[in-house]
Amino acid sequence: MRLKHIKNADIIISESEYIVNNPTEYRGKWNKLFNNDNKIEIEIGTGKGKFIINKALENKNINYIGVEKYDSPLVSAVKKLDQLDINNLKLICFDAINIDEIFDHEIDKIYLNFSDPWPKKRHAKRRLTSKVFLSKYENVFKNEKHIQMKTDNDDLYTYSLESFKENGYEIKETNTNYFDSITTEYEDKFISIGKNINYIDVVKK
Repeated sequence: MRLKHIKNADIIISESEYIVNNPTEYRGKWNKLFNNDNKIEIEIGTGKGKFIINKALENKNINYIGVEKYDSPLVSAVKKLDQLDINNLKLICFDAINIDEIFDHEIDKIYLNFSDPWPKKRHAKRRLTSKVFLSKYENVFKNEKHIQMKTDNDDLYTYSLESFKENGYEIKETNTNYFDSITTEYEDKFISIGKNINYIDVVKK
């Protein structure tokens, strides 16, 4: 599902102090933007921001960046952030297919939460756990490559497990009935209707 377009969404988010409007300029030097050398973790497909905002609130010693392709969901995120004061969080409106244009060997962990499953076989390359994207992430990670994924889609879960293995990732943990203390908006909805949540935690040296 995708949010309906919000009028002037691009203007609303561009004026927020949490939005980085020129992300390519920080490639390789995101720590300078945060003004520290803390770890950096990113969420690709951050949506309305509930997950990454709460991660940032609970872990002040980690820097977080939310990457979202569409501007309308980010309107909800910046409205939440307007009520808060968070120094370790930034948001980017950017297409993840070009993720290596904004990060250069500086990310410690990637979160993939309820990504579009692209169920048709001909669209498999668009999945965020496909070889295409995993190759992009190679240039994003700082040292050890660490990905945590949650999805309601059982087929995407199965596909991702195989893709991770085929691309050299070690499976640390899997769970087909996962409960997390920090949830997304989608996750809350799925849990409320009794849908199981699939979880994968992988690393690659």
